[in-house]
Amino acid sequence: MEIIRTNHSGGVVAPFPAVAVRNLQVRYRSVLALQDVSLTLVPGQLVGVFGPNGAGKSTLMKAMLGLVPIESGTVLYQNRPLTQQLEQVAYVPQRSQIDWTFPATAWDVVLMGRVRKSGYLTRFSATSRQRAMEALERVGMADLRDRRIGQLSGGQQQRVFLARALAQEATLFFLDEPFVGVDQKTEDILFSCFRELVSLGKIVMVVNHDLGESITQFDRLLLLNRTLVADGSHQQVLTPEVMSRAYGGQVNFFTGQIA
Repeated sequence: MEIIRTNHSGGVVAPFPAVAVRNLQVRYRSVLALQDVSLTLVPGQLVGVFGPNGAGKSTLMKAMLGLVPIESGTVLYQNRPLTQQLEQVAYVPQRSQIDWTFPATAWDVVLMGRVRKSGYLTRFSATSRQRAMEALERVGMADLRDRRIGQLSGGQQQRVFLARALAQEATLFFLDEPFVGVDQKTEDILFSCFRELVSLGKIVMVVNHDLGESITQFDRLLLLNRTLVADGSHQQVLTPEVMSRAYGGQVNFFTGQIA
């Protein structure tokens, strides 16, 4: 299958690729989950990864972060293995992978994002507490900081985990389906935070299953179906021809329905 690639402009120009994925291949037993995926992420871009169910979207993100073993290929950040520099990464997994019965408050969760900065066996500094509070305020959750995470709504839970990511003061942000089960207010807050991050030269990569209007808010789309089908702006990727190649049918972009 021929991959559609485009040149990208805008954002912060790096002297070399910030994240370079080359010929990435992942296999689950006998099933080939990802085949020969290559892409480059540069600072200052909001990148959305989407495709059919089972296309390998979450697998791609997890493989890049070393959370699942790769069969072949490389993932480099500034010409060094990304897995050796995970202190630069803030990762928000799917909500289904989080134990919401764990007896932690929103404040506890956000402070966890400061562990690497403060040290694993030391008390949180005044600076770390300030950063955690600023992050909670940024996502509108400061008033609920003492509430247990299991008592929060889906949107509130997602905002808390975004706040934890913000508190990490990372360079690379990876979020796996953060818009699932959230309200419009939370979606607006997430996109607003993403925009602030990319304006600071960060990389934000988001796995997204929704083909609604929000997909047009990404600077760049990676259309995946085990291999990289298309890579470009939403005007370049969301065409009937390209979508048909990935989904095997006609797709209504703003309803997500496949004919």
